[in-house]
Amino acid sequence: MTGDNTQRHWSREPYVWLVISFPAAAVIAGIITIILAVKSDDGLVVDDYYKRGLEINRTLDRDRMAQEYRLEAGIVYPAADGNMHVQLVSKTEHVLPDIIDFKLLHATRKGFDRSFSLARSDNGKYRIPVSTLEPGRWHILIETEDWRLVKVFRVQ
Repeated sequence: MTGDNTQRHWSREPYVWLVISFPAAAVIAGIITIILAVKSDDGLVVDDYYKRGLEINRTLDRDRMAQEYRLEAGIVYPAADGNMHVQLVSKTEHVLPDIIDFKLLHATRKGFDRSFSLARSDNGKYRIPVSTLEPGRWHILIETEDWRLVKVFRVQ
């Protein structure tokens, strides 16, 4: 009988490496996942979730007050003087404040956000010293302690 009884070493068998490669890849992927989970901060969970909930309820109450006062804001940009003008109108007997907080929030670029404290001018308008705004969608928050008005504004 002529036969080849020589056995190959296990490290030369391709099926052995195929069987070893799947668990090894799973271990490596698990280690990478753990490293990413430890090093990155997702910032989604807050410690004071109860206080955040109260703040959200306060914000919703302020939005309802703006609806109750039937507040509207007319926005002119760019105005003749190159700035932005806001005309607040209340369709009830609510007296408009002399000073408001005004925030321009870019929809996608937080670095463009701007915040102002504005005094009402003699003609009843609020002038915002903004000569140029980046193109895109802007959210405008006009607020006082009692109410908050939100508008969406697009700059071409």
